[in-house]
Amino acid sequence: MDSIAQLRKNYTIGQLSETEVPADPMPLFQLWFDQAVKAACPEPNSMTLATADKAGNPSARIVLLKGADQNGFTFFTNYSSQKGKELAERPKAALLFHWHELERQVRISGTVERVPDSESDEYFHSRPAASRIGAWASPQSSAIPNREFLEEAEKRFKTEFGEAPPRPDHWGGYRLRPTAIEFWQGRPSRLHDRIHYQLDSGVWKVTRLAP
Repeated sequence: MDSIAQLRKNYTIGQLSETEVPADPMPLFQLWFDQAVKAACPEPNSMTLATADKAGNPSARIVLLKGADQNGFTFFTNYSSQKGKELAERPKAALLFHWHELERQVRISGTVERVPDSESDEYFHSRPAASRIGAWASPQSSAIPNREFLEEAEKRFKTEFGEAPPRPDHWGGYRLRPTAIEFWQGRPSRLHDRIHYQLDSGVWKVTRLAP
């Protein structure tokens, strides 16, 4: 375990100044996201989603971003999963992107709402058939007896729906509408750049935070 404490990296690739960023954070997010794609960062749309239950107990997991615009950040999942139940109880969440190759992080927090059914339908039917069957076969976050339970469910729904499974009522999208976004750029000597956007009465306020 002593070797863990010795793991470290000096960040030297880039820099970020509060005098050069746009007034709205979304163009900067889109720029950084496009650069992560071009840099071939593994699954650049993977993000940590943090939620909490009614008692405030937190939980986090990796999900995939499927849309980002002025309306917010969109992802899809099972409404009956742990995160779905927690979002029903407390419709607030946080997202974290980490693009290691670019020495960057983006932290986002805000309120969460379900997307319209038409949007969930459109995305669901763009997925491969196997993934659509999987949405039926998996009672996400529920205890199951064994792997065979999933495989049998998959076979059953394949037989029932063939190559055209409809979207289950329990599956769809969420959109996080941000109230705060922080852009983190690694810098030497752990003196990182942190530019923080906070939404205040519909206007984004920009500040630099100490690392």
